[in-house]
Amino acid sequence: MNLLSIEDITKAYGERTLFQKLTFGIDEGDKIGVIGVNGVGKSTLLKIIAGLETADAGQVIKGSGVRVEYLPQNPEFSLAATVLEQVFRGVSPVMTVLRDYEKALAEAVCRPDDAERETALIRLSQQMDAVNGWQLESEAKTVLTKLGVTDFSARVGDLSGGQRKRIALAGALIAPTELLILDEPTNHIDNDTVAWLEQYLQQRQGALLMVTHDRYFLDRAANRILELDKGRLYSYDGNYSKFLQMRVEREELQQAAERKRQNLLRTELVWIQRGAKARSTKQKARIERFEKLQAAKPDLNQDNLELAAVSTRLGRDVIELRHITKSYGKKELIHDFSYILLRHDRVGIVGANGSGKSTLLNILAGLLTPDQGAVSIGQTVKIGYFTQENSEMDEGLRVIDYVREAGNYLPAADGQMISASQMLERFLFPPQLQWLPIAKCSGGEKRRLYLLRILMTAPNVLFLDEPTNDLDIQTLTVLEDYLDDFSGAVIAVSHDRYFLDRVVDKLFTFDAGEIKQYIGGYSDYLEERQTNENIEKKPEKGKAAGRSERSRQRQLKFTFKEQKEYDEIETIIAGVEAELQAVNSKMNTAGSDFALLQELAAAREQLESRLAELLDRWTVLNELAEAIAGQGKPLS
Repeated sequence: MNLLSIEDITKAYGERTLFQKLTFGIDEGDKIGVIGVNGVGKSTLLKIIAGLETADAGQVIKGSGVRVEYLPQNPEFSLAATVLEQVFRGVSPVMTVLRDYEKALAEAVCRPDDAERETALIRLSQQMDAVNGWQLESEAKTVLTKLGVTDFSARVGDLSGGQRKRIALAGALIAPTELLILDEPTNHIDNDTVAWLEQYLQQRQGALLMVTHDRYFLDRAANRILELDKGRLYSYDGNYSKFLQMRVEREELQQAAERKRQNLLRTELVWIQRGAKARSTKQKARIERFEKLQAAKPDLNQDNLELAAVSTRLGRDVIELRHITKSYGKKELIHDFSYILLRHDRVGIVGANGSGKSTLLNILAGLLTPDQGAVSIGQTVKIGYFTQENSEMDEGLRVIDYVREAGNYLPAADGQMISASQMLERFLFPPQLQWLPIAKCSGGEKRRLYLLRILMTAPNVLFLDEPTNDLDIQTLTVLEDYLDDFSGAVIAVSHDRYFLDRVVDKLFTFDAGEIKQYIGGYSDYLEERQTNENIEKKPEKGKAAGRSERSRQRQLKFTFKEQKEYDEIETIIAGVEAELQAVNSKMNTAGSDFALLQELAAAREQLESRLAELLDRWTVLNELAEAIAGQGKPLS
């Protein structure tokens, strides 16, 4: 059944046209993901469908009785309201009764002897029965708990921005509605919560329309993709993986049609050049066809970001953390953590919101001092820090001036120099947009501009704090390709599971102040965590326990990255041992050159630490290899 139809809608802001004559429908059971580069009008399209903005032309036709719930990227809050009052903010009868009931319940708890309040609570309880409010109240508390909000009486004004976003998300999820519209629902929530939301939306009844850049999320929660590109809309049935396949087919068909048009154009051009005269009706029609063929040239130029990885020279010493501890009040975020960042490290950081991920990045960057321990940053280190907020951006500046503040030119891989204007074009900022004030850019365009400014400084160590928030999929894909060729170290805090799998080969996980290390991407970490949880479960007694243990053993196997690491680790160890031997030899011949001796001693300490780390990992991998090799053998 059709819920809502969009017919020929057009929207422009000043001279900038976002889209023209878009037409599509939303049916019951549709779970639609809307994708496109930042600034093409995805959020504007959602607002028009939700009835919060008006299209310049066209109309949105909503079915009779169809209820629409919309969650914007930046929801509005009543700071004086409690968590439950904010969740039950709607104007429907059930929401009104729920709000009144929760308020009366809180007052009755504070004044248990007030007979008038007790009478009001009984009356509201009867109304809750009449509107079937108990089930909705229970679902709201369940959803809030899953989203990490457990104090239902807390004032919204006292909560962090991330907690408020999760409260708004809970309110949208539990609202009785036929069409749920979500704009970037995965921003500002942690990895485990994203996985829960994914499952919740898969099981939820009703249609879903969402903008998200989480590719795993689109793959698992969407059954239809709408691509907004250069003012036009393309619809694909299927999830994100199917969309990628079908888009390639569409582009190939477009190119084939263009080749056919060119062939026809050449044939008609020969006829025109022979001196055709527009005297007969037939000749006039042929000339008109020629003119139409000329005018029908499609736009086959694909806007692609192109980045050449450029960085300044990075020496042997990068960043070293020695037994650092950091607390805020009574909450210890980091406890006795040590790590030596190597030149080619690719580290991902995951953990619950508020666990200390950004705090660790700030300590690594030298912006925050630990309560205990020490941080050493090498002399050649040049940090590029992509923070969650680009609050220091002067929105009165023109786009090109903002980038030029970081650098006018950047050396390309082929030795040529790329100007700031050329880099802006590669980042999908055409010349006419480069001279506009930043204030006129969309939120996603500002994030893309902020990323470009950081890369224009040619850093050799990159810190990325939630880079997938507000960056479109195309920009993320190019950033991932850039990081493949980046010669320095990368540390990324992210809840985007695809990004972590694509970029990192090591994870730091936060758990009550303890930072644990895992080798591999996010999927490898999940698999290892699941295996460890299975091992910790108590086996059943007798034969059942034996079968359970044998079943667990049969499931032991190397992940792809573990197998690669196992194959290479002995060679790497031999290389580090050779470097260590060379350093020791140089120390024996350094004599009284104390400056050189100090440098060599620091190098030896770093190599010894690296060797110890490798040997520990070698032991773990060999034990796993022996367990795998011993599978299927008779139990003694």
